[in-house]
Amino acid sequence: MAALKNLKILLQQAPATEKANQAQHPFWAMVQKEAMDHINSWRFMILLGLMLLTTIASLYTAISSLQNALAEDTSTSFVFLKLFTATDGTLPPFITFISLLGPIIGIALGFDAVNAERSKGTLSRLLAQPIPRDYIINAKFVASLFVIAVMIFILGFLMIGFGILLTGIPPTPEEFWRIFFFLLVSIVYIGVWLNLAIMFSVKFKQPATSALSGLAVWLFFSLFFTMIINIIVEATVPSQVSDISQLIGYQGFVQNLLRISPSQLFSEATTTLLVPTIRTLGPITIEQAYGAIAGPLPLGQSILLVWPQLTCLVAAAAVIFGLSYVFFMKQEIRSRS
Repeated sequence: MAALKNLKILLQQAPATEKANQAQHPFWAMVQKEAMDHINSWRFMILLGLMLLTTIASLYTAISSLQNALAEDTSTSFVFLKLFTATDGTLPPFITFISLLGPIIGIALGFDAVNAERSKGTLSRLLAQPIPRDYIINAKFVASLFVIAVMIFILGFLMIGFGILLTGIPPTPEEFWRIFFFLLVSIVYIGVWLNLAIMFSVKFKQPATSALSGLAVWLFFSLFFTMIINIIVEATVPSQVSDISQLIGYQGFVQNLLRISPSQLFSEATTTLLVPTIRTLGPITIEQAYGAIAGPLPLGQSILLVWPQLTCLVAAAAVIFGLSYVFFMKQEIRSRS
């Protein structure tokens, strides 16, 4: 809560420079207003409290299972990263909580971004001001993404701080940078769902409809998408495999189908970043594995390994926001009588 109060003070403070006497740029004034609306809302407090509870729960289960994880893994390197991935089976690890609850955060912050302004009658008044029309949707996206970034980094650094206090083991520089990139990937992943919620808020007039639409897409990819892929696999699996390359090609086909889901891309990217011993994300032959040096990958190689997943997540967020931008710019907005 102290961090939130300091954030509010920083947002409300005027810069102590000569530019403070000048008028603030309209875009950044709108971003500041939208960010303050999010931070002061009960919605943000509830989401932050939910994420704090899940962070504490995942930290507890990681600490309780850390000894077993260390006993199974004889290597003494990257012990701190196990706080984000280890679990005793009672509760999911931290990366699983982010994968499940991250879309809810994005949807909750974006489902009424535009249609709430329209239903209140303030959107037409805002458009009557001498500002470019695209400032509105751009400011709403930037402010929401800024709030999400602050929330994720607060939770991530809380995990680091509590982990140091409870274990007495500080993270190495490589472990810290792996956690940092994991938090960045989490922000991009939540940004995909944020842009989807903003697009629904532009297309639908009622906030309830846009919220239900976002939750329906999330439930589809979380529950039913894997079932559909299993049906496709059962229908297309080859009866006889004459060549190992054919089997590898089919496995790659199934894996690419699974990668349509943003959660699958996020899971592959974050698991590779937080588990350095993962050396490949697809099926390989014995000839390809022959001669490989056993051991963890350096950070640069892990980033190169998950670069396609990161690119897909950024591209998905950009495409969905582009659609929201086009829909908003072409939409007719009338003042309420």
